Amino acid sequence: MSNKNQLTVGPLSRRLFLRGTGVVMALPWLESLPVCGAAATAVKSTDTPPKRFIVQFMGTGINPDQWSASGEGASMQLSKSLEPLEPFKTKLNVINGLFNKPSTGVGIHPGMTGNILSGMPLTKGAVLHGGISVDQVLAAHLGQDTVQPSLVLACEQPLTGYHESNFSMAYSSHISWQTADSPVSTEVYPSLAFDSLFENSGSRRMESILDRVSEEASGLRRRINQDDRAKLDEYLTSVREVEKRAQKMRGDLGKAAGKAKDQGKPLEMMKRPENGLPEDIRDHMRLMCDVVALAIQTDKTRIASMLMCRDLSGLFYPFLHVRDAHHLASHRDTSEDYGHITRFYISQLAYLAGKLQAMPEGQSNVLDNTCILWLSNMFSGSNHDNTKLPILTVGNLGGELKSGRVLEYRDKGNENRKLCSLYLSLMDRMGVKLDRFGDADTRLEGI
Repeated sequence: MSNKNQLTVGPLSRRLFLRGTGVVMALPWLESLPVCGAAATAVKSTDTPPKRFIVQFMGTGINPDQWSASGEGASMQLSKSLEPLEPFKTKLNVINGLFNKPSTGVGIHPGMTGNILSGMPLTKGAVLHGGISVDQVLAAHLGQDTVQPSLVLACEQPLTGYHESNFSMAYSSHISWQTADSPVSTEVYPSLAFDSLFENSGSRRMESILDRVSEEASGLRRRINQDDRAKLDEYLTSVREVEKRAQKMRGDLGKAAGKAKDQGKPLEMMKRPENGLPEDIRDHMRLMCDVVALAIQTDKTRIASMLMCRDLSGLFYPFLHVRDAHHLASHRDTSEDYGHITRFYISQLAYLAGKLQAMPEGQSNVLDNTCILWLSNMFSGSNHDNTKLPILTVGNLGGELKSGRVLEYRDKGNENRKLCSLYLSLMDRMGVKLDRFGDADTRLEGI
């Protein structure tokens, strides 16, 4: 039966949805698609792409000896750890010297992490209490314009119990908080993240999404111009490639769930890969980046956070020829091993930036309308030093965020180097203006 009557266009943009049995597929910006029934040529001057905000987080700091940058724009000089960002120097800001004051002097690890995006003091003991994170503030203000207010992903299962500092391990495992008392549940399984992106459910969930929307896709191709047809075909090819990888991981998850049931264990308490997560973290992170890129491209959401590895991370990196797990390796943070680990995480930022830059949107591309914020909860893992933090931004927020700069705040005084002042500045550029956020009531000068 034909599904042509189900073809729908979003009310405020050229966003179109293809619907099939148990699936809804949002599509990227299509220039030749009329907006709200008007001719496309009549609205091009006013119909601008939305702004997006993405966070990537790496726990326990970076290699401080390999973290530096100088110069500006295309001539910017990047240190060894930052070299993967060479193609994005004109869209990069390297921000030095900011700190999250409420997380200093309270004890190592969880107390340095749970408020990295909120800037609010954390409560010790059994009762969780901190603050709403910047991504969720943005989601609360902007989420009504998208199907999904935010996307919260992680590449490592959360920890349970308490640290020796008497902070809950939940603070080490979550950076996104929907209320002061409750973190946002993170999705760690790529196949489930993929399914949520396309609302894939029901008895046909194991079938290809593209097969179920193929009739509508064919009808759409006849309605759009040649450039948009090329864009649509490229998008559908990308979805197919991601779907194939997600399907394999779905099978692994199903086997793991059965094994956990047989053993009477919660799935989240099993170790990788027995828990159904990819043994090779490269596969996991790339697929999660692909899911985020698709979600942003199709305007499924405009806000995403990615916990690439948690604080006190237990991830291993045999492909880097590093023998120690992440947390132990961070205690030798000036070593070549931890330099390799740091560079690997920066390469994930570069991968996501590259995906977004390759997606045309209006007169620019998706990265130009996005800010990716990359940060860690420490500068030095060996010293547990968070008196300054490694912070990067990539993207321009539709021209609102100047880039290609190295910004130095180490000598500006504590009141002028607050991480939450950066958040206030970024929220301003997203159209969300607050008098105060976390411990800051002023914007970051120079941003």
